[in-house]
Amino acid sequence: MIPAKIKNVVDTVYEQVRKDVYGHEETVRLLIGGFLIGGHVLLEGPPGVAKTLTARTFATSLGLRFKRIQFTPDLMPSDVTGVTMFDQRSATFRFAPGPIFADIILADEINRTPPKTQASLLEAMEERFVTIDGERHSLDELFFVIATQNPVEHEGTFPLPEAQLDRFLFKLKMEYPGAAFEEEMIRKLSGAATTAESGSQENAQFSGAINRDVLVETRALIRQIHLDQSVSDYIQRIVAATRDHADLALGASPRAALNLALASKLEAALQGREYVIPDDVQVMCKHVLSHRIIFQPEIFEIEEEAERLLEGILSTVSVPERVAV
Repeated sequence: MIPAKIKNVVDTVYEQVRKDVYGHEETVRLLIGGFLIGGHVLLEGPPGVAKTLTARTFATSLGLRFKRIQFTPDLMPSDVTGVTMFDQRSATFRFAPGPIFADIILADEINRTPPKTQASLLEAMEERFVTIDGERHSLDELFFVIATQNPVEHEGTFPLPEAQLDRFLFKLKMEYPGAAFEEEMIRKLSGAATTAESGSQENAQFSGAINRDVLVETRALIRQIHLDQSVSDYIQRIVAATRDHADLALGASPRAALNLALASKLEAALQGREYVIPDDVQVMCKHVLSHRIIFQPEIFEIEEEAERLLEGILSTVSVPERVAV
């Protein structure tokens, strides 16, 4: 059964990640789901809530190659993608690949680097290619970007442009883990040996790492979840409503509509269904659309305003009465 296979992969990876990451269950599950859909994820949260640890532990739980890129104001695009170098011994030019040539990339504090360096990820995230000196270099089919940013600190940062934000399937918030999880973390990680130390190597692998072929198969299975025309029409009307909203200068793109459909298929599978219902769309709407809509300049935007606006749209867009399964 397709949903059972998809849920089994998500649960297996989650059980590995939760050994090092305390709390954040919804965020971790959506991170896993974003990878299985084939999108990219933006993690937003204050310092010290395990954004980097979550990304690293997630990568090692899959047994995939992981690279962390610390984005700074002086980082150059070639520091990310690589550069063509002249080899004096052979008197030839050779390509020295950058850290982007891995399976899972952590773009840490992505908003601390200038737009020209942020743009070095655009082609990679959309087409899974990198063009250097006119030559295209392919990335792995499982290539996945996890980017982090601090929502509070703005000094010395460069807000991500709309084109960059639109390439992220989900924007997920990592809040403080809660008293019980925080106490457990303090007690366990303050000992002589910690699980965090055991998972600290970039290319370390858990013994239970999922086979790469299973990951590729799971991506294909998600797309087999049935999406009735009435639900696809519902998604289109939600996205169109963001473009017509008086408070918005920019609504959601066609790419956002496709991402919302795929995310809804994931939610349906996790709920044990082989078909999407409107409830799945509503659950995923804020995760997929909130970072893609831009308010009018005269509107004072606070963190929760986008979610409230989307809730208002969902309350006005008519829901399909019947869904063919």
